[in-house]
Amino acid sequence: MIRNIVFDMGRVLIEYDPMKVCNAFVEEKDREQICDALFRAPEWIEMDRGTMTEEDAMVSVKERLPEQRLKDAAQQCMDHWDEYNMCPKVGMKDVVTEMKNRGYHIYLLSNAPLRIRRFQHIIPGIELFDGMVVSAEELCIKPEAKIYERLFEKYNLNPSECFFIDDLQVNVDGAKACGMDGYCFADGDVARLKHALLQL
Repeated sequence: MIRNIVFDMGRVLIEYDPMKVCNAFVEEKDREQICDALFRAPEWIEMDRGTMTEEDAMVSVKERLPEQRLKDAAQQCMDHWDEYNMCPKVGMKDVVTEMKNRGYHIYLLSNAPLRIRRFQHIIPGIELFDGMVVSAEELCIKPEAKIYERLFEKYNLNPSECFFIDDLQVNVDGAKACGMDGYCFADGDVARLKHALLQL
């Protein structure tokens, strides 16, 4: 029997678009370059893993950028990305509230850097969550088995009683390999997700 609903954050509970901060601080002709250098780079993964600080990441990012104006723009984007890139996904607070009202425990399992604690208040229904596991705080990331096992250990959960929602199939597959069933939310269809959850 499913007792626990586990949500990913980015592109599940939160809309995430790294071009938004680039649009605010970078000249149009440079936006793709800055987005690639910062948000689509290995350093971002290491920040999510908790093995690289923002400061060290920026040193590495700036080394790849050929001009000072680009380095400055990248720094502005790093300083302010959490203010621009994210907003609550429409309809997801209703989903979280519905599942909580039906008696499920609600958890967050997210690949995210340490800065998440600065903006976690925007997560829809965050006040209803029974716990959070953040990759940077655990020094491991999805789809590694260690992060799912950390969730189960931290909150004394039985994997077979958990249901995981993520926008990436590889992360859902990782959860299933650890005994937790799941749902790939790649299409972002909230009504379809809610229907699936109500069938549990």
